[in-house]
Amino acid sequence: MSKLKAGIIGAGQIAETVHIANYQKYPEEVEVTAIVDTIPEKARAIAEKYNIPYYFSSAKKMFEALDLDIASICTPNKFHYENVMLALKNNCNVFCEKPPGIKAKEALEMLNLSKEKNKVLAYNFHHRHSTDVEYMKKSMDSGQLGDIYYGRIKALRRRGIPGWGVFTNKELQGGGPLIDLGVHMLDAALYLAGFPKIKSVSAFSYTKIGNVKNKGTLGEWNPEKFQVEDFLTGYIKFENGSVWNLETSFALNIKEKNTIMNVELFGTEGGMNLADMEIYTEANGELTDIKKAALAAEDKQEKSVRDFINVCKGDKNALITNAEEGYEIQRLVEALYTSAETGKEIEL
Repeated sequence: MSKLKAGIIGAGQIAETVHIANYQKYPEEVEVTAIVDTIPEKARAIAEKYNIPYYFSSAKKMFEALDLDIASICTPNKFHYENVMLALKNNCNVFCEKPPGIKAKEALEMLNLSKEKNKVLAYNFHHRHSTDVEYMKKSMDSGQLGDIYYGRIKALRRRGIPGWGVFTNKELQGGGPLIDLGVHMLDAALYLAGFPKIKSVSAFSYTKIGNVKNKGTLGEWNPEKFQVEDFLTGYIKFENGSVWNLETSFALNIKEKNTIMNVELFGTEGGMNLADMEIYTEANGELTDIKKAALAAEDKQEKSVRDFINVCKGDKNALITNAEEGYEIQRLVEALYTSAETGKEIEL
């Protein structure tokens, strides 16, 4: 197969450190051909820095000028939908930063168009590419936990409101920690459990810290412009009868100063703690804890990009968060926000 030509839409940090950096690790397979940003000087600077042949001020201009195989979408969440749709209409395989978009109907339209065009549409939920998740997935698929009936999902920061970007702008971002952090652990948990069918959700959100304070571990922000939740908690009920509890925060007065990203699942035969790499079960009537030795650290982002490249080259076994899974995650996020806003349980 000839070298894949990639265009990057959005010239921010994630484009530079994840997409461009990792595509360029595989020069025999991928050429980063173009970069787009609505600020032309920014696009030109990135193009010059990474020896990218072309830069444009709009994705439309890029697609009019070039025939590309891959488009990476690295814009604020609000603009994922329009750029994914444009890339698919121009017959590109698409690798979009999480989340799929702002609304579930957007994710569904992107899913349907990817099928119509017979193109790969993947989302960068890179936590499922960790060696920890890989180990736990094998353990769960072997039946070590039995039937899952309860789960705890945490994506928590004590005082980790990003002081850069648009993370506190609800219009551009769609929300706060749920749509930024929580989605990663939701994807990991759903992937581990085999994406069970969701029945309903109930959620509660709070803005108690970000709108009054202005400094944390990730920089300073303007509390007058803080428009998103800084904490959300909720319950997710599944058709199989299981229930999961979700907690996610940018700012919450917990003990831990470091970010907590964890999934705990509990079944009829055992339980697991992803962060601690432990399985709790029994053998011959005796309680048994199985702790996996620390695995060699791997770059989750590189593995995510590498698997997307492989899928584009025809490897059906490569691991991606595909368009169908992205849609399910977007439906879940939208339902959690709707429940928190209305105070009602939302049926899916």
